[in-house]
Amino acid sequence: MKLKVTDLKRQLKSYKLKELIDLIADLHKKNKDVQSYLSVRFLGEEAAKELFEQAKKNIANEFFPERGFGKLQLNIAKKAISDFKKLTEDGLRTTDLMLYYVEQGVKFTSIYGDINESFYLSMATMYEKVIIICDEEEEEEYYQIFADRLRAVVTDTSDVGWGFHDQLAYLYSSIQHLEDEEE
Repeated sequence: MKLKVTDLKRQLKSYKLKELIDLIADLHKKNKDVQSYLSVRFLGEEAAKELFEQAKKNIANEFFPERGFGKLQLNIAKKAISDFKKLTEDGLRTTDLMLYYVEQGVKFTSIYGDINESFYLSMATMYEKVIIICDEEEEEEYYQIFADRLRAVVTDTSDVGWGFHDQLAYLYSSIQHLEDEEE
C-alpha cells in the first residue's frame, strides 16, 4: 500500500522542524534521485549542468562505451533522458539529450551498418518528438538552436536502409519554421 500525497502532507504537518530536516537528510542519504533532485533544487544551474553531462555520458555509453562494443540497451539511454527531465524540468537540455540520442544512433549505424527495424523506429520516434518540440510556436528558439543538428541527422542518414532516411527527411520537412525561413 502506498501513502497518498494528502496523507503524506497531513503526517508532515505534525512533524517538528528538526524531524523534517532529519527525514529529508535521511531520504538524501538513501536515494540517488532524491540527492540529484535536491542538488538541482538547492544548487541550481551547476547541479543541472552536471546531471546533463552525466545523462549524456549514459546515453553515449549505450552506443560507444569506453571499452567493448555498444550494447544498444536503448531503454537505458531513454531512461537517462526521462530521469534528467523529471529531476530538472529543463526543457532545452532535455531536448538536447533527445537529439543527442538520435545522433548517437545515426553515428552507430554509419559505423557498424544496418541494425534492425526496432532500432530505427526508436530513433525516428525520438527524432519526431524533437521535431514536434522545435516546431511549437513558443519553442521557435529551440529550432534556432538545434536547426543545424536536425538537418545533419537527415544528411548523415542518406545511405541508411529501412526507409530510415526517408522518414527523417519527411519529419524534417514538416517543420513549420522551415516554411517561415523560405518565405
